[in-house]
Amino acid sequence: MHPEGFLEVITGPMFAGKTTELIKRIERQIFAKRKAALFKPAIDNRYSEDEVVAHNGLRYDAFVIPTDEEGVRRIAEITEGEGFEVIGVDEVQFFPISIVGMLNRLADEGIYVIASGLNLDFKGDPFPVTKELLVRADNIIYLTAVCTVCGAPATRTQRLINGKPAPRDSPVILVGGRESYEARCRRHHIIP
Repeated sequence: MHPEGFLEVITGPMFAGKTTELIKRIERQIFAKRKAALFKPAIDNRYSEDEVVAHNGLRYDAFVIPTDEEGVRRIAEITEGEGFEVIGVDEVQFFPISIVGMLNRLADEGIYVIASGLNLDFKGDPFPVTKELLVRADNIIYLTAVCTVCGAPATRTQRLINGKPAPRDSPVILVGGRESYEARCRRHHIIP
């Protein structure tokens, strides 16, 4: 159990188990009789419109939030309005940078905040939101996946287009799963 007012960040590449870890941590708080909620970005509808769903099929009801300034305000309003003691935000990298200050403020006000997000984009560059949350976090859970090429620990996400590495000038945001991405180690992460 974490003290009141705590900011925890779960990060790593795709297929590392970030969402599974987030759901597990929220469920533990509910078992401890704390009022908790999950938030997910509206653009992530890969497996469900209204649930956070891990790649392994684990699912949990969530508030669906637009990935804009209004969405950031809604997370704060719902958290404060409903009196949640614990909140989790999945795929935090999709939200505007203003979410960092808002989540930090909620932690300062006594909320246990758990944010889960990708460490790096497909080019190997840090997501600004995740990077800013990491330097403010009270605890960081850094998960690795398994490289699909060699089986080594994977810390990067490889985007594929027709089975080949995506070009550097591809859009940074492309919501997808195993059809578009693979976990890769440093050595096998390719940016043409």
